[in-house]
Amino acid sequence: MVDIAARVWAHKWKIDPIVRSLIDTDFYKLLMCQSIFRNRPETTVSFSLINRSKSVRLADMIDEGELREQLDHIRSLSLTRGESTWLRGNTFYGKRQMFRPDFMEWFEGMRLPDYHLEKRDGQYELSFEGKWPEVMMWEIPALAVLMELRARAVMRDMGRFELQVLYARAMTKLWEKIERLREIPGLRIADFGTRRRHSFLWQDWCVQAMMEGLGEKFTGTSNCLIAQRHDIEAIGTNAHELPMVLAALAETDEALREAPYRVLADWHEEHDGNLRILLPDTYGTDGFLAHAPDWLAGWTGIRIDSGDPAAGAEKAIAWWKARGEDPTQKLVIFSDGLDVEKIEALQAQFAGRVKVSFGWGTLLTNDFRGLMPGDALAPFSLVCKAISADGRPTVKLSDNPEKAMGPADEVERYKRVFGVGRQQRIAVEV
Repeated sequence: MVDIAARVWAHKWKIDPIVRSLIDTDFYKLLMCQSIFRNRPETTVSFSLINRSKSVRLADMIDEGELREQLDHIRSLSLTRGESTWLRGNTFYGKRQMFRPDFMEWFEGMRLPDYHLEKRDGQYELSFEGKWPEVMMWEIPALAVLMELRARAVMRDMGRFELQVLYARAMTKLWEKIERLREIPGLRIADFGTRRRHSFLWQDWCVQAMMEGLGEKFTGTSNCLIAQRHDIEAIGTNAHELPMVLAALAETDEALREAPYRVLADWHEEHDGNLRILLPDTYGTDGFLAHAPDWLAGWTGIRIDSGDPAAGAEKAIAWWKARGEDPTQKLVIFSDGLDVEKIEALQAQFAGRVKVSFGWGTLLTNDFRGLMPGDALAPFSLVCKAISADGRPTVKLSDNPEKAMGPADEVERYKRVFGVGRQQRIAVEV
């Protein structure tokens, strides 16, 4: 097992670049990339880093030269032969050859496009623009770099023994969570923590701890590189990016209203089984379910990623019943702001009513709360989102208005088109 504290203390960049592989990313990015490569390869999309936690002044903490060095290193990466073989030949969700030969040939030759970086008001403005299949692959690496450089900045002056104690405390904290989780009957939980992890080495340690501590209750990881290294399931389906871009390209209000369903029609053609998971909250769950075509009710399940998770699950159950489906045969994946207490409560409330699963993110792979003076390593909310498509702004409404994004006039238009009324504001911590 890697001595993380010793590696951090040594500060050897060449040993530990923050992103060390193109598949050090979430599985859903590769699945979506293949779909986009097939359906929208020429669409030009812009992505931008958004720090929701304004009190964390990244540009005051992270050296610009060091940040550029890490970003430039990512641009030099390409698939290794072993990684390509794994993607081409491995079985994912029980299906061999998940990735088509034409996509794999393109991916093997792909390099990430250039980036734009500048400082403003204590923050970094980091953005990417290019053809959608290429530029979308910046999202996870960009987040990983900023999150880990912030952690390295906080720990830069710590001594060897200080670091050993810090990581020992963090390990103990996680293991105590695992001990509670292993007592939950029927638990199914996966690692969703790549995008806001403390570091790659720490995420890898967390996954190994979950494997040993939870056994079959642990279903896999969203991180492809870690899944490959430990021969475990790569977990993921699709994300808000798809409907956001397709909606931005819509010419009329009617086309806008249909955009989320057109995305899923494309997905329906490509995938079956456990990959058919609805993510209904991009423009409000209520409106999405009310106007959804009947064939979507036959999908495997739903992922709840904003708003009150229990209320979201109840809406899904009522919708399935109204469409003549048996909720006990459907999968509900909870993935927003989870920690042990919330996982325990949701499992107790919905076990037996639906098939329950959890995608545990930031508070699995980045919970250093209370372990340093001033809580200097507490996680914060950093995202990298598509902000325009072919020059048109994107919009996300969410079931929590604190997560909404887009120009104010377009946000109001989308609310009108999708019939979104008053929403409950919930603080976004991670």
